[in-house]
Amino acid sequence: MDAIVLLKEDHKTVEKLFKKFEAAGDNAVKTKKKIAGQVIEELTVHAFIEEEIFYPAAREAAPDTKDHVLESVEEHHVVVWMLSELAGLDASDERFDAKMTVLIENVRHHVEEEEKEWFPEVRKAMGRNRLKDLGERMEAAKTEAPRDPLAVQSARK
Repeated sequence: MDAIVLLKEDHKTVEKLFKKFEAAGDNAVKTKKKIAGQVIEELTVHAFIEEEIFYPAAREAAPDTKDHVLESVEEHHVVVWMLSELAGLDASDERFDAKMTVLIENVRHHVEEEEKEWFPEVRKAMGRNRLKDLGERMEAAKTEAPRDPLAVQSARK
């Protein structure tokens, strides 16, 4: 699978989880905690494969996207810390929904920038075969990716 297609599929998976969370209702504490757990795992794995494999390759292939890569890593930093806070927060805590809402807003912004502004440049610079090879590496890395958000490289920067 093409690396950009893989990342977009991840984006769709997370967006579906966000919509489920938003539709769950105020009193669906157990459901929201379960959805948040899925979001934490999906975004942790996604951030890991982007930072470890995709970003370095994209930055090498399209050097003028360096600023976008750096901004993305900073956005990941904020997201992984929020994920770690959500993981340790009881879903009945009054801050839980607010924290999840801020996470959703941040991730949606990040996804929009990547898909509209950055991915087209990377696709042009890398070409189909290189993106396919990269996608296979990224897919394989998902099984080895950490599930702890603070184990992602951007958490330490």
